[in-house]
Amino acid sequence: MLKFDDTRGDEQIAKLHQKEEEEFLQIMSTKHGIPYADLSGVPVDTGAVGLIKESVARAALIAPFEIVNKKIKVALFSPTQSSTKEVLAELEERGYKVEQYLVSHASLEKVWERYKEISGATKSEAGMVDISGDDMAGLVKKFTSLADVSKALQITFTEKTARHISNIFSTILAGAIGIRASDIHLEPAEDAIHIRFRVDGVLHEVATLPTEIYRLFSSRLKLLSGLKLNVGTESQDGRFSIKIADIEIEMRVSVIPGSYGEGVVMRILNPQSLNVTLEDLGMSPRLLAIVDREIRKPHGMILNTGPTGSGKTTTLYAFLKRIYSPEIKMMTIEDPIEYHLKGVSQTQVEADKGYTFLEGLRAAMRQDPDVIMIGEIRDGETAKVAINSALTGHMVFSTLHTNTAAGAIPRLIDLGVTPKIIGSSLTVALAQRLARKLCVECKKEDVPNEREQKIIDEVSVLIKEKVGEVVQTKKVWRAVGCDKCNNTGYRGRVGIFEAVLMTAEIEALLDTIPSEREVREIAKKQGLLNMREDGIEKILAGATAFDEVERVVDLDREG
Repeated sequence: MLKFDDTRGDEQIAKLHQKEEEEFLQIMSTKHGIPYADLSGVPVDTGAVGLIKESVARAALIAPFEIVNKKIKVALFSPTQSSTKEVLAELEERGYKVEQYLVSHASLEKVWERYKEISGATKSEAGMVDISGDDMAGLVKKFTSLADVSKALQITFTEKTARHISNIFSTILAGAIGIRASDIHLEPAEDAIHIRFRVDGVLHEVATLPTEIYRLFSSRLKLLSGLKLNVGTESQDGRFSIKIADIEIEMRVSVIPGSYGEGVVMRILNPQSLNVTLEDLGMSPRLLAIVDREIRKPHGMILNTGPTGSGKTTTLYAFLKRIYSPEIKMMTIEDPIEYHLKGVSQTQVEADKGYTFLEGLRAAMRQDPDVIMIGEIRDGETAKVAINSALTGHMVFSTLHTNTAAGAIPRLIDLGVTPKIIGSSLTVALAQRLARKLCVECKKEDVPNEREQKIIDEVSVLIKEKVGEVVQTKKVWRAVGCDKCNNTGYRGRVGIFEAVLMTAEIEALLDTIPSEREVREIAKKQGLLNMREDGIEKILAGATAFDEVERVVDLDREG
């Protein structure tokens, strides 16, 4: 039987195709007025390659291969492809003078091969905002109010400079950091793009970005975040970093398609906002003492509950910081890692690769930890392993999505945890909300209205019965607004808490598979305030306002 060398035939066909492609590109070179280049013998500058993320370069069929000062030579396959145009425009917006060359796929692959040689540090720099730390630090200091940001953006929108888009981008980022915003929202509408900052949990519009600028702005943002430039009909998630002095601020980017274009939310993860101690959280002295005692125990479980954005993770970080010691091993499993903690081993969930909270927890248990923080218990298997960890000599901190502290127990049962072992593992269930604090510079003393007085009188009696504390009932404070607080009347936030302790009475109740209401009734005897009572106590102390607490807690319902 005769044998044919298929490999040799395939190689010949490939060479023929490559030759045809090279000849075709030489013809297209004349048509587009762009010089043709064969990069097979041309040296490639990795400094140029690292200016564009590999995923973006491959998607746009583009490859920078030489850079001298701000002059950059860029290889591309098709000058008419929309994603290629966007990358070229973004490079020009960053101040580079671009020389284009038409090349074949083989030449592109040669340049792309150099990504393997680029160090982690160089790759990281590609995702950093191209503005010096000193310049950004100076820019951040200019913004102390929303009005400052609005004024600066209006001026920047009308500029006609080579770095127009870069300046808009830097102003938005620096403004948000300067006024302590937690998120930046870019929302396309029919006539313009609305820019809103979330400050202390509430959104404020700062400017509207002209639609003709938004496409270039969006391309720049995608390029920095490692997102696909040529995709506009799918949601995408990315990230980049801003370095200011010695502080690296991470930006989490979410892009979602909409009727008038892609909406963007940038979440700002500033390590400085993590400088929150247990005392700063806003717990009452009695609850603070209990929590401080419980988190120091050698084993058990503390659950923190509440809706998204209620500060649960920040509270767990405060627990870890309070008990940190070189003598104990701490581990966290998070989705994603929000802040990096010194001396703590942190691992990030990657569900698309099969690395879930459950897998992370199982892996963490093999690392012999003393304290484990699980970002969230989402399913029965994770709940069971977490409970088992607490039973086998580990202290476990985690969050659970329920509305009240009492709801944590029926929720665990609903996830399939055996009721009897909950009493042996769970030590404290917390619930929290975040309310804005009144600005101390402009808050105004007032008299409660009829409805407010009725609630205050009812709750003040309950506070006295539970903790023996007599609170004043005739004064409240209102938000006014001044330059110090962006004319909102509020500055900063304070936690409103409630807790349920695992006592013998509640443990006895577990055999009956109790409802949230039944747990709450027994918990009333523990002498701890619920969120309604804690909120009213903070109102009467002048920390926050009635309207603000009512925004996050139902004050009409006893609970």
